[in-house]
Amino acid sequence: MKIWFQATVAAAGLLALGACGKNADDQAAANIEAIADNHADALDAQADQAAAAGNDQLHDSLEAQADNVHDRGEAAADKADDDDDARVEDQVKNTL
Repeated sequence: MKIWFQATVAAAGLLALGACGKNADDQAAANIEAIADNHADALDAQADQAAAAGNDQLHDSLEAQADNVHDRGEAAADKADDDDDARVEDQVKNTL
């Protein structure tokens, strides 16, 4: 009984450690999301400037680009995490 309890505690500890999100793919996913969010924020700021200048067409275009960048970044981050592949970060960095 004592050995079974120790094995159960050890297994629970390993599960908790595995779920903590410290793997390279989890960090890559976070980096991808940060890169995409920064780029999308920059596009949003440009869109706001275009709106302030009265250029609604440019504003709409930049807003759409920002949404696209955000969506692509989120999809790439999910791919890195789901595939357990940190190399996705390098593949995505220059495409956002």
